[in-house]
Amino acid sequence: MDIAACLALVDLLCAREFPAARVGTEHGESGPGYHIAALRTGEEFREDDGSGREEAEEQFEADRDGLAERLGERWGRPQHFSLYSVLDRAMAGEDIAEPWAGLSGHVPDVQVWRAPGTGRWVALGVSRWDEEMPFQLLGVVTEIDPP
Repeated sequence: MDIAACLALVDLLCAREFPAARVGTEHGESGPGYHIAALRTGEEFREDDGSGREEAEEQFEADRDGLAERLGERWGRPQHFSLYSVLDRAMAGEDIAEPWAGLSGHVPDVQVWRAPGTGRWVALGVSRWDEEMPFQLLGVVTEIDPP
């Protein structure tokens, strides 16, 4: 993983205006009040005995933690925020704002900072869609408070 490129993309997302409607972007998607970018995407898993998936998961978590360390040098220690309860609330019918509702379906937890001077939240998480889909290291920038 190219940490410098990931940091540059996070900086770009922090500076970029939010669109009025949900749109696909060159790095992921954006919507009213948020940007989501795939900072790194792994390989799909087919007929794997599970060991390759476990190794990939460990590597993506290590990449997230390495990037979090660099962002922590800027903004201090991140808050750890579990999205499990957000998913439960959304499944129970509660109206959860994006990007949190969508993320909760495939990202179990995030590291979160409040970027000074921007009023925006910055979050890092590892997407785990299902057993065959690739892992993704996601960067999220939003003005919407975590639920």
